[in-house]
Amino acid sequence: MSPLNPVPPPPDLDPADWPATRAQAHRMLDDILDYTEHIRERPVWRPIPGEVRAAVRQPPPEAPMDLAEVHGEFLRSVLPYATGNVHPGFMGWVHGGGNVAGLLGEMLAAGLNANLGGRDHMPIEVERQVADWVRQWFGLPAGAGGLFVTGTSMANFMAVLVARTAALGTGSRIRGLEAAGGRLTAYTSSAGHNCLTRAVEMAGLGSGSLRRVPVDAAGRMDPAALAGAVAVDRERGLNPFLVIGTAGTVDTGAVDDLEALAAFCGAEGLWFHVDGAFGALAILAPALAPRLAGIGRVDSLALDFHKWGQVPYDAGFLLVRDGARHRDTFASPAAYLRQEDSGLAGGAPWPCDFGPDLSRGFRALKTWFTLKVHGTRRLGAMIQHTCDLARHLAGRVEAAPELELLAPVSLNIVCFRHRGDDPDALNRRIVAALHESGQAAPSTTILHGHLAIRAAIVNHRTRTGDVDALVEAVLALGRRLSP
Repeated sequence: MSPLNPVPPPPDLDPADWPATRAQAHRMLDDILDYTEHIRERPVWRPIPGEVRAAVRQPPPEAPMDLAEVHGEFLRSVLPYATGNVHPGFMGWVHGGGNVAGLLGEMLAAGLNANLGGRDHMPIEVERQVADWVRQWFGLPAGAGGLFVTGTSMANFMAVLVARTAALGTGSRIRGLEAAGGRLTAYTSSAGHNCLTRAVEMAGLGSGSLRRVPVDAAGRMDPAALAGAVAVDRERGLNPFLVIGTAGTVDTGAVDDLEALAAFCGAEGLWFHVDGAFGALAILAPALAPRLAGIGRVDSLALDFHKWGQVPYDAGFLLVRDGARHRDTFASPAAYLRQEDSGLAGGAPWPCDFGPDLSRGFRALKTWFTLKVHGTRRLGAMIQHTCDLARHLAGRVEAAPELELLAPVSLNIVCFRHRGDDPDALNRRIVAALHESGQAAPSTTILHGHLAIRAAIVNHRTRTGDVDALVEAVLALGRRLSP
């Protein structure tokens, strides 16, 4: 356009009335703080009514709505029907309960709206600082690389890619898997998370390349069986390259013998990765940390701050011992992403050199707030408390003739069942009734062919009374639902 035809002003997305918006924002913050403060007065979970589900399923909004009106819809249709993991009675899946410091950090991160893909700004320095704290916890060298990601599923996938590049060389980024002299094979326990199967699939290796190694009576990978599987594959002309240990299995919370796995990988020239989604943070609890012996010898480690770390979702993390190998797996220079020695384009290397995402949110800030406000001693004591509660729950189960413990309690997960007639069907009905009552929300799993009630005690708000209430409810429902 010529100077005589200036561009008209755009629609303004900033508030027309800042004082009114500020007042509404304070009401919104007060409402979510009230929700958290009074969470015990709410049911853990409630079914979504059909009319609520239908009310949300509307055509895209074309006309503006008032912020207060949208907030009101959130209060009516969203907040009452959330997952429930903020509630102390949520003991189903391994979900953290969040914390107020992290909530406020997330609010500030949203206001900054920083892209942590690259460039030279303090949000990236905060992420680097948290990464260095993690490195120190696990005793890795100063050259280790660390990166926030969505969760351990993504971190495990990225670790497979780093291990693959280490095994095949950086030329494999151009030639693909044809660079392999033989088919790559990886190993994890039969109790390893199913995201590991997806990780090798997405890495182009195929699910058949992942060997599921038997576990012992405590649910830990059998090192002798691992050695046998690797030897057989090598005799067949295959190329073993990766062993994935687990610190806290999803079913029972078992921790593999990481020291033995590390020694085996070192002797055999295999990449040693640990899926420590929740269990790795036991390093912060002095009485639990010895169970992770050997974790400091990993080549890579995946963990979630949004589980035992109580950081609001999502805040996964990948740590790689050799930062250069980490960077070699992902760095991809481009003219429009030039990294300079000074100015905003400085600060090399950029986080986008260590993972697939160029656009990255400021996940580190809510983690930084959580760690700074609470400190690692308090967080470690909280982690220890959840394990103490698990032992209490196991004791209650063993003391009740109607109940049966189905697996050893390693950390904070208890698997048990009611002994009634047709126990699988009965326990399935008990868990569904618990969910619908809103009193407690355990999950189920299958152990040794039996359906188990699985109580994963992760929430920092859970107390002895919540665990006792779960036991009493299971006993009462067992009496009511038994034929």
